[in-house]
Amino acid sequence: MKTELKAKFLQHIIGKKKENEGFTLIELLVVIIIIGILSAIALPSFLNQANKGKQSEAKQYVGSLNRAQQAYYLENSSFGSTIDQLAIGIKTQTENYKYQLDNSVASQVANNGVSLKPALKSYAGNVVLSVLQTTSSDASTLAILCETTAVGVGTSLAPNGSGTPLQPACPSGYQPLK
Repeated sequence: MKTELKAKFLQHIIGKKKENEGFTLIELLVVIIIIGILSAIALPSFLNQANKGKQSEAKQYVGSLNRAQQAYYLENSSFGSTIDQLAIGIKTQTENYKYQLDNSVASQVANNGVSLKPALKSYAGNVVLSVLQTTSSDASTLAILCETTAVGVGTSLAPNGSGTPLQPACPSGYQPLK
């Protein structure tokens, strides 16, 4: 009886191994479909985060240019005309952005971070000399950082201040950042 029981047990074990040899085609298809759905949801979100990281470079650089222009004016009573003149160690062009200054308008300067890639936004900074009274000793500088409302390869912008006393403003197609 014991040998009969052993034989039945061995047949049962051999039968179990044949059942669990691999996955069926339907099981593999279900797994592939689930992975496809998850990647379709996650990929656009991932790409958007990558673009935000690239855009943070331009925000930092244009903000630094604004602060450097304010410091330069404090020391020299005029705005800097080149990035090298500001001496803050910013490259004029990176893989994603080109940085330019425009001081063609008296008493204000535009600092531009122009997008070189169609998936990125451009940035513009505007620093103005806001004269509070008639003497230049009462002058102060005000700055604003602006972002395009749409993505795409950008163009350099001229300074855009308005009002009395002069206030920095964003050009059309741009919105101020806080």
